Amino acid sequence: GLRLLDLKTGGWSLEPDDGLGERVEEDSDSTALKLRVGPVARLVIAGISPVSEYCAQFASSLGFEVIVCDPREDMTRQFNSENAQVEPVLPSVYLRRFGAHPATAVVALTHDPRIDDLALIEAIKTDAFYIGVMGSTKTSSKRAERLLRSGGLNQAEIDRIHMPIGLALGSKTPAEIALAVMADILRVRRGRKRDEL
Repeated sequence: GLRLLDLKTGGWSLEPDDGLGERVEEDSDSTALKLRVGPVARLVIAGISPVSEYCAQFASSLGFEVIVCDPREDMTRQFNSENAQVEPVLPSVYLRRFGAHPATAVVALTHDPRIDDLALIEAIKTDAFYIGVMGSTKTSSKRAERLLRSGGLNQAEIDRIHMPIGLALGSKTPAEIALAVMADILRVRRGRKRDEL
């Protein structure tokens, strides 16, 4: 919610809020503050890939609770879980079971439609503030068609998905891609439009 604090009287009130925007905002005449309160930021990583490990590291250092979902035992065994809680299930199963609160970002990072697409279909049903999937512009266009045709999503739901994921920084390496992903997640969480950067 949004706590409104009157700096002259000390009075306060609560208002509903989508959780996006600066955590603390001061009004123009410095007589009131808006404080955003809510659950801790969470990142659900759908599938393990080289990008996933960097995303987990970056997100953890930014104060996010990080959950990594992947049913592939060989992948979970080699994943460095120091910065994340690893769930050995399909991300879609995790999201169906636990959902996602409004301070949650869901990112699909495997290039495997069996993991990524199912995760997106479930993520759309949640209150996640950011849903994104890795892939080129061409791959993203094909994925959108596939999700419309056989995934049961409508155009408004497709429009909620950031694809290609992240800021267009010209990223090539897994670390650079993860940086672009986390920068975009922070941009959306802080309520900034791309053209305000």
